[in-house]
Amino acid sequence: MSGVPPEGYDPHVFEPFAVTVDLAVFTVRGGRLHVLLIRRGQEPYAGAWALPGGFLLPRESAEAAARRELAEETGLSQAVVATLHLEQLRTYSEPDRDPRMRVVSVAFTALVPDLPEPAAEGGGDAAHARWVPVGEVPELAFDHAVILADARARTGAKLEYTCLATAFCPPEFTLGELQAVYETVWDTVLDRPNFRRKVLATPGFVEAVPGAARLTGGRGKPAALYRPGPATTLHPPLLRPSEGHHR
Repeated sequence: MSGVPPEGYDPHVFEPFAVTVDLAVFTVRGGRLHVLLIRRGQEPYAGAWALPGGFLLPRESAEAAARRELAEETGLSQAVVATLHLEQLRTYSEPDRDPRMRVVSVAFTALVPDLPEPAAEGGGDAAHARWVPVGEVPELAFDHAVILADARARTGAKLEYTCLATAFCPPEFTLGELQAVYETVWDTVLDRPNFRRKVLATPGFVEAVPGAARLTGGRGKPAALYRPGPATTLHPPLLRPSEGHHR
């Protein structure tokens, strides 16, 4: 591939547009689902809260741009960002979604274990970044409220049929900590014995850490520790309870 257009092809026939990435980054903190937001330092929407993101560079993939922007705008280290579970959500392409020009955004979701507060001063066009409870998110710039709603719905659904919940957990975790992830994301209460039985009966979901245990603050013996198993999907799915079990 030389990068030279074929003879007779004129790329200027098409109106140019920009491509950006936006990220809905979720974590569980203090028993609540949080999302990472940045306060914009530049126009448009200067001073407004938004999802982290930015423009693709000329020789950059969308995923590489997403990881770069996440590191730049939050102060999270490249090493931390490189390990995050990042998944493409969908593309947002309404003609007037950005007042500057025609901008098409590729949105990603990231599920991360509880991390420290991001750096007070972000990079790029971010003036500040912080974790915000999903139920307390203020009005967001652009169409980021739509992206956030789509990302939350996707995350809740994927917990039913994939092993994604372990991405919210530390490398070694108790089954109680794993259950807390499901309860937080689904905003529901799960039966502890039933949850434990289903998790342990699902091949490859989790693996016991030999000889490891953790005190959980309650009475009784320390809880056994587990780590993610080799499976990526759940057979059978771990379905959320029917209506009426919300917290």
